[in-house]
Amino acid sequence: MRILSRYAIRAHIGPFIFAFSAVTGLLFLNAIAQRLGDLVGKGLETTVILEFMLYSLPHIVALTFPMAVLVAVLYVFSDMTGNNEVMALAAGGVHPGRLLAPLLLVGAVLTGTMLYFNDRVLPESNHQLSRLLSDVGSQSPTFDLREEVINEVHTVDDSRRFLRARSIDAATNRMLDVEIYDLTRAGETRTIIAQRGEMAFTPDGRDLYMTLEDGFVLETAENRPAAFQRLYFERQVIPFRGVGAELERRTGGGSRSDREMTIAMLRERVSESFHNIHGVADDMKAISMRALEAALGTTAVAAADGFEEGQRVNGFITDPVLSEVTQEARVNQTRWDVQRLTVYRYRVEIYKKHAIAFACLVFIFLGVPLAIRYPQGGVGMVIALSLTIFFLYWVGLIVGERMADRGHIHPWIAMWSPNIVLMIPALILTLRMGHDMSTNRGSRWDEIRFRVAELVRKLTSRGRRSSANDPLVAGDVR
Repeated sequence: MRILSRYAIRAHIGPFIFAFSAVTGLLFLNAIAQRLGDLVGKGLETTVILEFMLYSLPHIVALTFPMAVLVAVLYVFSDMTGNNEVMALAAGGVHPGRLLAPLLLVGAVLTGTMLYFNDRVLPESNHQLSRLLSDVGSQSPTFDLREEVINEVHTVDDSRRFLRARSIDAATNRMLDVEIYDLTRAGETRTIIAQRGEMAFTPDGRDLYMTLEDGFVLETAENRPAAFQRLYFERQVIPFRGVGAELERRTGGGSRSDREMTIAMLRERVSESFHNIHGVADDMKAISMRALEAALGTTAVAAADGFEEGQRVNGFITDPVLSEVTQEARVNQTRWDVQRLTVYRYRVEIYKKHAIAFACLVFIFLGVPLAIRYPQGGVGMVIALSLTIFFLYWVGLIVGERMADRGHIHPWIAMWSPNIVLMIPALILTLRMGHDMSTNRGSRWDEIRFRVAELVRKLTSRGRRSSANDPLVAGDVR
């Protein structure tokens, strides 16, 4: 039996690696193609683009890992059944479920691995990717000038230039009374003074061109201490290379969304939200007691809240006071709803991490009996069933997540319903796996096609008989 277990496991390694690599590569290229244009247009360094690609990969892996398990199981058992290996084992007294046992053990290991990945690796990569996209999206050239201040200009050619302007118009990029001090060359000082200036960046945002008008240039050198050179100009263009090429990265942890948190962080947020809900409940209780005491005519409560006697009618609080209490109750009800939906949103993420990991076991339970019943479909059947099952699974997961986020259903039901819906037929097919098997001479797939063709034939012949019995049609024929 150990030989059989090793054979079943070893047979899945190649198809799993191929399916995982192929599907991950396709989705990864699609994700990169959607964002790469924006990144390249920012003039970013290659390391930043590679960092983006690295942080985008875990999100793709979380989708493709369970799918690769399903594809590998369908392909291997379909091939084994088509080669009559399963039938031969059954004839030798080995129940087909015996082949399922080692895969369930491997599936349990994959489920644990996937849970660790969803809990530790995926949230951190999502957080780093979110920060990177935020930095790139809000990137403006690092060349940020301030009025009446000597600003150092950093360029890629390591030139030392300092700029000062009396006024800078951020809308038009025009400047007045501009002074530029160029200390790039050792032992030489070059000062440019102009009455007006205007800045313009290249389309990629990397280079800055500064156009100066009505000014002059002063040049001095240490080897000529008693001499200087003055050059007048009406218009001069000065390039600053690479002032916008540097990406400013934020430091520190920063805030995290629900998809950027580990299970421990999510549970901590759930506890905080529950604490806030209890606080809202206490406030609502206090408001209710205050309104009740005021409505019963308690003088102490009215005096403490500043209610005058003119606000009472026969000892009861009048409309303005009741309106104030009602408004406070509505505010607390809104706070209650917000905190409840917050709890739902964090719990959805917790259950989703577990449910996606458990999907590896569900797909093994479902894939083995399906492949044994339909062995003649080939690769087309494997692809069709995989896409159909995974499409239904993710549609159920997405719809359940949205409904739970809106508070319509419980988060546990929303996230685990796809697994439960698929697990029920999987268990039924698994229990019947020893009774319903196919060989390479015929399969359930052939039976389905035969029955569909038979149904079409019957409907067609029935339609012909109806036309022949129709008096109008018969009269026309005669």
